[in-house]
Amino acid sequence: MIGTYEAARNTFHTEASQDHAAKRPGEPVINAFLDQQPQLTRRDEISWNSNAKQDLAANRGYKFHEDAITTSIYRPFYKQHCYFHRDMNARRYQLPTMFPTPNHANTGFYILGLGASKPFSVFMMSVMPDLNFYGSEGGQFFPRWTYLKSGSDDGTLDFADDREVDEWGYRRVDNITDEILTLYRGAIGGQVDKDDIFYYVYGVLHGPAYRTCYAADLKKMLPHIPTPDSAERFTHVAGIGRQLAELHLNYEEAEPYPLDVQLKPGTNANDRETWRVDKMRWRSKTDKSAILYNGRVTIAEIPDQAHDYLLGSRTALEWLIDRYRVKTDKASGIVNDPNIWCDEHDDPTYIVDLIKKVTTVSVETVALVGQLCDPTSP
Repeated sequence: MIGTYEAARNTFHTEASQDHAAKRPGEPVINAFLDQQPQLTRRDEISWNSNAKQDLAANRGYKFHEDAITTSIYRPFYKQHCYFHRDMNARRYQLPTMFPTPNHANTGFYILGLGASKPFSVFMMSVMPDLNFYGSEGGQFFPRWTYLKSGSDDGTLDFADDREVDEWGYRRVDNITDEILTLYRGAIGGQVDKDDIFYYVYGVLHGPAYRTCYAADLKKMLPHIPTPDSAERFTHVAGIGRQLAELHLNYEEAEPYPLDVQLKPGTNANDRETWRVDKMRWRSKTDKSAILYNGRVTIAEIPDQAHDYLLGSRTALEWLIDRYRVKTDKASGIVNDPNIWCDEHDDPTYIVDLIKKVTTVSVETVALVGQLCDPTSP
């Protein structure tokens, strides 16, 4: 993409520069230029958005930045490498303050956007989210920390000393404020820290009673979290929230659920071709106790509880079925094939194992959420 952009920039500002030397050309001029240069608009090489067109008009050069490569989570349980740089990403909003470099760790939860038709959802992650994490309708990410570049001209006074600045030149800011910590300590006592509050919020947002009571409000405004009325209830909800966070953050390390992986007679389990996926599906529209992985493999005995864990409009397992398949983008012809990742990491059963692990995550999430609404709990 960078190479194609640079070819367009060089062509535009040499062959066509005499037509617009007096002032920066507008987007209609750029569009007319690109219409005459089909070799510079191939969808398998470049995507021309407004930002790229403005950069082209301003004669702004692009170059490759190795440190811009990071890990992101595109959809639930579906991580991808991401090239995160203003040249390639047009609308980054506040994400650069949350994940300024691949060296800066962070944790946060993503909620479904306001006005969405899907059920309210929340998910904890420790890598950069796609801003349409649930597929559409947007959302918002709430990080535990933000990072400010030391000495940056952000309109604020910088009282930080050198000890607060990390080796990459950033200061970490705690997003749980001292004011909210004081409020909670005043309400339930002094044995509260900021991490407790963070996990308490995550627990509250999973509570069935909370989601039911405030269902209409959650579609219109950001969640409001009630101040806890007892130390016992706070400790209970924060503990559940912490367990949920650990479960969701570490889904790839979860204990595999003992599903029944069935191979057709004569199938060689040691042949990596056995585990290649094209497009998974349920056994039938009414029978979701098994996934037809491919023509040779069936994954059976999926527990009913696994279908009770929803993220947006899909269950966790439905997200796996949707994302882990071979798909060709119509506009560009680029093929997205999860089997390639398995080949590169010499892990042919990664997707099957992930199905087992996400089943565990689903079942345990449902059980933990059940403890939030247990009338016998604090």
